[in-house]
Amino acid sequence: MDFAVECTDGPARVGRLETLHGVVETPAFMPVGTQATVKGLTPDQLRDAGAQMLLANTYHLTLRPGDDLIHETGGLHRFMGWSGPILTDSGGFQVYSLAVNCRTTDQKAIFRSHIDGTELELSPEKAVAIQENLGSDIAMCLDECPGTNSSPERLRDAVRRTILWAERCKACHQRKDQALFGIVQGGMNLELRASCAQALTAMDFPGYALGGFSVGEAPGEMYAVLPDVAAMLPTDRPRYLMGVGRPEDILAAVASGLDMFDCVLPTRNGRNASAFTDDGSIRLRNTCHKRDPAPIESGCQCYTCRQFSRAYLHHLFLANEMLGPILLSLHNVAYYCRFMGEIRQAIREQRFAEFRSVRLARWGTNP
Repeated sequence: MDFAVECTDGPARVGRLETLHGVVETPAFMPVGTQATVKGLTPDQLRDAGAQMLLANTYHLTLRPGDDLIHETGGLHRFMGWSGPILTDSGGFQVYSLAVNCRTTDQKAIFRSHIDGTELELSPEKAVAIQENLGSDIAMCLDECPGTNSSPERLRDAVRRTILWAERCKACHQRKDQALFGIVQGGMNLELRASCAQALTAMDFPGYALGGFSVGEAPGEMYAVLPDVAAMLPTDRPRYLMGVGRPEDILAAVASGLDMFDCVLPTRNGRNASAFTDDGSIRLRNTCHKRDPAPIESGCQCYTCRQFSRAYLHHLFLANEMLGPILLSLHNVAYYCRFMGEIRQAIREQRFAEFRSVRLARWGTNP
């Protein structure tokens, strides 16, 4: 993997991330394909919508269908029919999101499967081996993600364990065609974030991620610390903010100097009749759309907006037709990809602050 920053506008930056399976222009948003699929959308639809890189999940793919099966069938790219870059997370977020079914020691995380109750042990070494089996372009170190309301002692212990696990991931990682990223934890505590970032940067990973955001804190709390935390990371490596994906959050993160983002919002909201637009979200179930011949967003070139009216989409959701969630998910992914392209263009033209201000005003959102 190669990465270069091509231009900056304050901390905001445009970069070029080169992988074996293609180039990603940053800042970039990765649609989430947890179980080797972005829900409801085909790889061709994702490419046409502008997606550059997808994210898949180590924990879920290990449980079903199994990383060995995926490896036997030619790796994750062939298995899911996506020829572009793929990033796999390590299972560290599931330590937080599935905490009721998980316990951790310094050696490993031990899960009780949410599917059938069987036990899954995920050590740093196993997390790396699984991701090497999957064949993703970017793999993530196993980390421990504490919740926002964790005690100071809990946060310190999670940082200590994250550093310990990163050392073990680095030591066992072997694939030369796969980049391994370290993950900085520490909650809203800048001292803990700094100590974690210092330890990880000393290990010289090819990229770095910020974990432990969007796990219960208010947006303003995150915005307050992001510039300082981003500045702790090397300027010549990609910087990935994990699991944060509201458009206004992305703008704040780009303004802080971050490059990569993922979130389930485009497809989750699409399945629930909510569409993203430059003027804010709209709910297609609302009666006001029943006879509306307009597309979701005038000027949008996605397939959904070119072909279908709000009235038709309203009908699909009221009739519980599966095409409704598919078409709205497609629009939302295309919206995010276009949004990221507009961000990159604004940075290149040295007008990102203005772009952010205008967009937030249209959404009625405070910076």
